[in-house]
Amino acid sequence: MQDHLKAAGYGDSVYRLCGYMCLDSSSQSQSDTFKLIFDEQPNSRMFACAKSLFISDQDKRKHFCLLLRLSLGNRQEVGSFKSKMIKVISKPSQKRQSMKNADLCISSCSRVALFNRLRSQTVSTRYLSVDRGAFIASARQWTAFTITMVEDQRDQDDFVLSEGFICYGCVVQLVCTESGVALPPMVIRKVNKQHAILDVDEPVSQLHKCAFQFRDSPHAYLCLSNDTIIQHHAPSSVRDPSRVVLNDGSCWTIIGVEAVEFTFNQGLACIQTPVTPFPVITGLEVNGGGHVAMLEIHGENFSPHLKVWFGNSESETMFKSPKSLLCVVPDISVFAVGWRCLRRIITVPLSLIRLDGLIYRTSFSFTYTPELQPPPMPVRGGAGGGKRERTMEGGQEDDFLLETIHQEFTRANFHLFMQS
Repeated sequence: MQDHLKAAGYGDSVYRLCGYMCLDSSSQSQSDTFKLIFDEQPNSRMFACAKSLFISDQDKRKHFCLLLRLSLGNRQEVGSFKSKMIKVISKPSQKRQSMKNADLCISSCSRVALFNRLRSQTVSTRYLSVDRGAFIASARQWTAFTITMVEDQRDQDDFVLSEGFICYGCVVQLVCTESGVALPPMVIRKVNKQHAILDVDEPVSQLHKCAFQFRDSPHAYLCLSNDTIIQHHAPSSVRDPSRVVLNDGSCWTIIGVEAVEFTFNQGLACIQTPVTPFPVITGLEVNGGGHVAMLEIHGENFSPHLKVWFGNSESETMFKSPKSLLCVVPDISVFAVGWRCLRRIITVPLSLIRLDGLIYRTSFSFTYTPELQPPPMPVRGGAGGGKRERTMEGGQEDDFLLETIHQEFTRANFHLFMQS
């Protein structure tokens, strides 16, 4: 979009990326909207954050969404993007946690963020982050990590992943969801009054203070020093051998996070309208089979301006509702020229393309599976002293005629179904 505006000769202020973030409340004032300042990062990405955005105590909602509005200058709106539902939680109790509050417990393979805050001062907050493959403590940018519980098998190089809720005393591994960079296996410990407690095995909950003890170096703990990540050597408590004395940089707060992605491509078209509302596919349902198969697509934000594409082939699409699209499955011959029946599995990606050329890539695909019966073989035979022969060319012509009849029959059923 910026390239089109640049080519048209507009100034820098016209195609500069602008953004605003707020809560999805019905009454939004200008004071509740946070203006984003975008910085270009070394990987050519634009980054912005809304550090002072919060939900007030007067807002009694238990769930809310974040709303992001993007535009190019004041000339062209890119779109309005919503996050997933965010749950409002209070400060966790220091009492022993149980499975009764399972929705607040951290489970294996979930996404979390870690931050360090000195004496509850917001200005001193540092987030565990990854920058160019290295772990750092950032005051502005946090990284989403997949926290995975692993079985403690020191004699093996490979880790065995475990499922369930993560409890204190478990061996876990933190993996950056974007770059795949991982920290070595660590034992997660509960923190209370600047001490790591070694004999606690209760579930880890949201906003808990915790420490990460390196499994292969029992006295070393994950720690920050200014903007760098180091190993802190923590001595045992003189009064209580089940406690370890920590410094300020070794105490982390854990919180569950969610990352939301919106991917679109305008191709060669010049898009003048917003890319949102963003269509989302949640499920597929196949009706029929063979030459008369139809695919019903379930999701959200569908419109009559969308067409379903199987790979690079457009399908005849009918809009049923904002949550349902119906389309004809293209014949396998579209992807395998000359095949009268399928001989191997073929998988093609599914895309949604708007009538103005905007492409919405999806994570879904459609798989053609082999037919059970082999294709009919050419028939040769004679009668009454004469000889008639059905050649391969004739068989192909007959098959082509049958395929055409099947396709026309499918289209007729498709339109009759939608009219009814």
